[in-house]
Amino acid sequence: MEETYLLNVEGVKKKILHGGRGELPKLQDGSKFTFHFQTLKDDFERTVIDDSREAGMPMEIIVGKMFKLEIWETLLSSMRIGEVAEFWCDIIHTGMYALVSRGMRRIAEGQDPLEGQKHRCGMGNMFDYHSTGYDDLDELQRTPQPLIFIMELFRVEDPSAYKRDTWAMSKEEKLAAVPVLHSEGNRLVLRREFAQAAAKYQEAVICLRNLQAKEKPWEDGWLKLESLVTPLVLNYCQCQLELGEYYEVLEHTTELLQKHNDNAKAYFKRAKAHAAVWNEREAREDFQRVAHLDPSMAAAVKKELKQLGERMRKKHVEDRKRYQGLFQSSQG
Repeated sequence: MEETYLLNVEGVKKKILHGGRGELPKLQDGSKFTFHFQTLKDDFERTVIDDSREAGMPMEIIVGKMFKLEIWETLLSSMRIGEVAEFWCDIIHTGMYALVSRGMRRIAEGQDPLEGQKHRCGMGNMFDYHSTGYDDLDELQRTPQPLIFIMELFRVEDPSAYKRDTWAMSKEEKLAAVPVLHSEGNRLVLRREFAQAAAKYQEAVICLRNLQAKEKPWEDGWLKLESLVTPLVLNYCQCQLELGEYYEVLEHTTELLQKHNDNAKAYFKRAKAHAAVWNEREAREDFQRVAHLDPSMAAAVKKELKQLGERMRKKHVEDRKRYQGLFQSSQG
């Protein structure tokens, strides 16, 4: 099918490379597209910018959820299941591509796609970036240009047919999801499935943080959500302690204590993490803060300090033996 099809959209041309099957899917707000895509420059070499197959995961977008590259929803809406199509899109549709690509690449690399962003509209965010962190995307930001998208549509699902991703939920759905996720996390902890439990707590925190982003910090709405976040973060940290992820515990408890410097449980978990990585002074300071803030935890603190002292003495003896051995071998 070499004929070029012009969509009824300014600045877009479509060429069907492989015909799909059936009728055009019936879409509604919340329908989910799953597809692979390639993004190419409109140059002689048709330089590939992104390829979801190389990244190892298909792309998903939700109808009506303000995806930053709005034209993609239009393109996919013109496709049948199984269809492969090539779309040429003019500059008026591609200005946000660098920002979208940055987020997709960070997800593929296992990083937070929103790290460093301010809670503003997409165009506002564009001005916050001096660099995307990727040379080719920086070039696209400096010199906007037409792009070619090759898309293969796998499936279209109704909102009721899939588990809603956190970011795609409404405010009410997020609030309803939090106690469910909290309960699921607790159940998994009882089964000592700490990694899975941590994932549940983390998902609940993300729901609440997304809602907090729309509130003014330290005002009533924000504080109410923060009161729900704190125990979830503490539960998450407990799972990480069980998994031996001590530096992650240090990071999250320190962040929590910057906002709530009277939280004895956060100090206690941070103290245990410090003790695990041999930060003796910091561990002792945190344990002492715990006993001061919550006298009911004094017995637990005493037990932890005793264990810490024994571990440090044992470590000093082992270190001394090791150094003596090194010294003797160097003398020999």
